[in-house]
Amino acid sequence: MHLIVKACRTRIAPLLCACLLSAGLAQAQTYPPAAPLGAATGSTAPLTGNGLQPLTPQESTPQTVTPLATTTDLWERIRRGYAMPDLDSPLVRDRETWYTARPDYIFRMTERSRKYLFHIVEELELRNMPTELALLPFVESAFNPQAVSSAKAAGMWQFMPATGRTFELKQNVFRDDRRDVLASTRAALDYLQKLYGMFGDWHLALAAYNWGEGSVGRAIAKNERLMLGTGYTDLTMPMETQFYVPKLQAIKNIVARPQSFSSELPKIGNHPYFQTVSIRRDMDITLAAKMAEVPLDDFKALNPSLNKPVILAAGTPQILLPWDSADVFQQNLDRLAGSRLASWTVWVAPSTLRVADAAKQFGMSEAQLRELNNIPKGMLIKPGSALLVTRATHSAPEVTEAVADRGEVSFAPEIVQVRKTVRAAKGDSVASIAKRYATTPGNVAQWNKVAANASFKAGQSVVLYVSASAATAKPAAAGPAKAKAAKRPAVKKTRVAVFKKQKA
Repeated sequence: MHLIVKACRTRIAPLLCACLLSAGLAQAQTYPPAAPLGAATGSTAPLTGNGLQPLTPQESTPQTVTPLATTTDLWERIRRGYAMPDLDSPLVRDRETWYTARPDYIFRMTERSRKYLFHIVEELELRNMPTELALLPFVESAFNPQAVSSAKAAGMWQFMPATGRTFELKQNVFRDDRRDVLASTRAALDYLQKLYGMFGDWHLALAAYNWGEGSVGRAIAKNERLMLGTGYTDLTMPMETQFYVPKLQAIKNIVARPQSFSSELPKIGNHPYFQTVSIRRDMDITLAAKMAEVPLDDFKALNPSLNKPVILAAGTPQILLPWDSADVFQQNLDRLAGSRLASWTVWVAPSTLRVADAAKQFGMSEAQLRELNNIPKGMLIKPGSALLVTRATHSAPEVTEAVADRGEVSFAPEIVQVRKTVRAAKGDSVASIAKRYATTPGNVAQWNKVAANASFKAGQSVVLYVSASAATAKPAAAGPAKAKAAKRPAVKKTRVAVFKKQKA
């Protein structure tokens, strides 16, 4: 015990001391009484009945305690976790030269990464994955969560729509989780782990992330048939994929030795940048940013998955805020208890509607409704479409989970039709007229107030509504017996009108 106390006074930290003292007291109560010392000096008889031997002076000297390795620099933490084999090739040298020739670009994208890097490194370490994978969004999107490629890949991890759905990233009219910081990072690391499990090689896994697992698998199989190597540098790949891993390796090298490349990395602390905050009511994005007392652009950078100017609590039950803003947000939210937090709500169209008619129901202009819901010109709103509209009162119900999670908008072409009067040929019927002018017998019967199986007399006027382009086109051939009649002037009068597409 006196050795433990002495150690506490000298080298061992107080908390460790407490643990050792507790253990020593427990042992003193458990062990049997010590046996008498032997009469002879230097006796080696045991001190206790359990066979413990006395410590020599050398053994009783306090030992040095090795401190835990910690760092306040996130870049250093990333460097310590490098675990992928290095790739050394001319393409790596080429990309090193490209990046170092653009120091402003490197600084901008590394500065942009400070909001997300700590979270990604944490997730990689929890999964025991190489930390250089935290640098992959530099290659994919320059760490821009709003990035969209020409192939429609989105977010900082650049998920294609189908791949995103495979990894449970919601994509609807109100949110796109391919842009969500937490969800897309989880999905990207899930995918990379799956690919590493398939190929057993991180470079091949990265090639598959870029090119597709099927493409890499086929390239490997082809080389195996030709008895060629099957490593990343052995495969015949598209140019983009050939440069993919070299880009990551070049960035990895610059992060490892920025001075060697005359580059400067912004200081990023080894601590969280954001935290999650739960929300239970729909609220405007502008109001949420105001309550958190953060600039709107910073709020959107942390919550880039939101597609509309309102947060629907049923579909987005949590948001990200800067670490020191969460308490401020909650305090301001509590002060607004009972107040209206959302200027917008969702309305599900009950039938096919013109945009102007739908806008009128909510006191909105047609242009406002189109812009808010990305409705192209010349389109009708189809039934079941979930549209964002003005919220009349604070007592309006919150948007339901079914709508917030699966809301979609669909449109139908708004057909501009021309009223056209034609003369029936001998033997013409409702069916033959409908076939000739590419419409349905039901439409022809309705327009002329006759039965669907009715026949027309030769020369009788028949009313049609056809598209503007069809009005000037020649009708379908009427057959030999009707050719003469078809040559007669077809149009008696026209009138332009807008109609919804008729059903049979």
